[in-house]
Amino acid sequence: MFQGCHKNRQTGLGEQQGLQGLDARVSSQGDRLLQVEGLTKLFGTLRACDGVNLDIARGEIHALLGENGAGKSTLVKMLFGSLEPNVGTILWNNQNVRLTNPAEARKLGIGMVFQHFSLFEALTAAENIALSLDATTPLRATADRARELSSAYGLPLDPNALVGDLSVGERQRIEIIRCLLQQPELIILDEPTSVLTPQEADKLFETLERLRAEGKSILYISHRLEEVKRICDRATVMRHGKVVAHCDPRQETAASLARMMVGADVKIASRGEGTTAGEPRLVVRNLSRKPANPFATALKNVSLSVRGGELIGIAGVAGNGQSELFEAISGEVLQDQAETVSIRSRPAGRIGISERRRLGAAFVPEERLGHAAAPRMTLSENLLLARHHTDRTFAGKSGLLHFGAVKRAAQRISQAMDVRKSGDDPEASALSGGNLQKFIIGRELDRQPAVMVVNQPTWGVDAGAAARIRQALVELARAGSAVLVISQDLDELFEISDAIAVMHHGELSAPIPIAEASFERIGLLMGGADASGHATAAA
Repeated sequence: MFQGCHKNRQTGLGEQQGLQGLDARVSSQGDRLLQVEGLTKLFGTLRACDGVNLDIARGEIHALLGENGAGKSTLVKMLFGSLEPNVGTILWNNQNVRLTNPAEARKLGIGMVFQHFSLFEALTAAENIALSLDATTPLRATADRARELSSAYGLPLDPNALVGDLSVGERQRIEIIRCLLQQPELIILDEPTSVLTPQEADKLFETLERLRAEGKSILYISHRLEEVKRICDRATVMRHGKVVAHCDPRQETAASLARMMVGADVKIASRGEGTTAGEPRLVVRNLSRKPANPFATALKNVSLSVRGGELIGIAGVAGNGQSELFEAISGEVLQDQAETVSIRSRPAGRIGISERRRLGAAFVPEERLGHAAAPRMTLSENLLLARHHTDRTFAGKSGLLHFGAVKRAAQRISQAMDVRKSGDDPEASALSGGNLQKFIIGRELDRQPAVMVVNQPTWGVDAGAAARIRQALVELARAGSAVLVISQDLDELFEISDAIAVMHHGELSAPIPIAEASFERIGLLMGGADASGHATAAA
């Protein structure tokens, strides 16, 4: 049985040995379904993929690992027909194939669930699914089949719900069900658990194991290394466009996998010595809000105080009011009373986002592409869009914009956060998800805000980039800012928070100091237990 890791050497001998090991592993699992030989993709002088070799057996879950910008997305886009390689061969069932568009890939038996959703918000879940299926299939039949699959695989979904009313996690379920309905032989999953709760992720793993038992193959892209160790049979690791290692992830540790991806040890964030917290800089008082639509969550008398020098984490299962709380704090939704939200002792409940930014606040929403950044605008244009109200250096007294200053700031942010991009000032949509997230976080950190509120700071971000973001948030708090982090990643919250509060059914618990917190205690609160550990009626 294939064990351990085979790393590439400059001589190429290590890679050859690694591929021999992989051949042995494949022969024990069955015939190859997909084989890639020397696949190369150029963007100008950039080699996004450089001579990539990869094979996937029938009935295996194969992990594709690497930092943001390592070439993973480029590789899978070539496998799905979204991009054509400059050099190299793709073999499907031992037959040479050329994939020029996704329709050809789907017809062949390749399905993909992208990290960034491709859904129409004004349509229902069933209507979105129907767009990718045979046009002769009645919508009612599509809805019924989607409902059956969602129930069978533990991915709750109302086919008649409008996508615009759904949470990010519910939208992810639509993408997964839509892919499964196409009955693919190979399913490419790009960060499938990044927006799922631990319970939803467990259900997804059961689904994947069932698909594997049915002889289906899965190419699994994830930065969550513990889940890779849990479910994946083999792993291919990329760095700077090249394959640098093949391994059995179950024989590795999360730290060793991260080291392969990054090329060096990855440090966890250090909270350091706790500072003496200052005056409250962000205060929420008795915030109640009726649901904006049938699928939203009502907020019930939420109160919270974050002092300068503090980093408070908010945990909770998706859809329990975290998004509604973020909207209220950021100014996307105004409150009836100005005192409901205070920023630096100034009532802010009745003023919008730009005015709250002028008070020294910064906000990073959950959905980066389309919410935190305009996809077709460049990085510098997105920076100007977010900060033109607060940065005097971007405009003179005459009102004329100083684009040179904006571009210099964008470059400064990119360097500080190690944002990897194909050009000096590309469109936001041209960046990988993790690199765009680093830029968005850096865009706000660059202001040294007095208050910073972040929703899902490391969603879909690799281990190295996540460590950089987490450490930056900790350092901002230690410099005297009030930092509020909303996250579904409990490991993340325990790593960086001074205290953790939990949202459940629109209610917020009192923050628990990190020294008194435990996974069990926080998990009970996430499941609906009251402070004493007893389940509430709402749960």
